[in-house]
Amino acid sequence: MDHEQYQDLDALLRGDEEASSLYLSLPDYVRDQIGTRADNIHSYNSLKDYAENLLRGDD
Repeated sequence: MDHEQYQDLDALLRGDEEASSLYLSLPDYVRDQIGTRADNIHSYNSLKDYAENLLRGDD
């Protein structure tokens, strides 16, 4: 499935149900870290990659 680009994390979560489900499934500390980079997250794949890095402790 192709995922489009969004202006920021808020727009992504509003516009992409799969991204929203992924975000809501993440632990609070990961969501908090992602929130600090919200302006840099424009697609499902960028959200997924960043979340995976945080879950691995690679931040």
